Amino acid sequence: MPREKKEAPIRVLIAKPGLDGHDRGAKVVARALRDSGMEVIYVGLRQTPEAIVDSAIEEDVDLVGLSILSGAHMVLFPRILKLLKERRAADIPVFAGGIIPDEDARRLRRAGVKAIFGPGARLDEIVTTARSIARRHA
Repeated sequence: MPREKKEAPIRVLIAKPGLDGHDRGAKVVARALRDSGMEVIYVGLRQTPEAIVDSAIEEDVDLVGLSILSGAHMVLFPRILKLLKERRAADIPVFAGGIIPDEDARRLRRAGVKAIFGPGARLDEIVTTARSIARRHA
């Protein structure tokens, strides 16, 4: 009797770009993703765009999640997207969370960020969206 082929778990990298020093929300999201069956690589605070992209490529992730509260999202997120493209990894989707004004969120989505979650976003919605984005990437 043939064995069922087990699907590999979704691999997601969670990072805090820039000088933001608060990571409670990122850790809560990382835990929710992990508890839903995803493999989470949490690279922690104060990551440069270059380090985030290097880690995403090295870890062969299906998805990158960025968390920011510092207000530097309009500089850091486009830089990460640009680096992914330059390193031929633009197929790795990016989602984000934090304090991001609506107009900035619209601009970031147009630039390529697949989903943006603000304060109070439901964890089940984040998990479902992350799973959907990663499946489209596969």
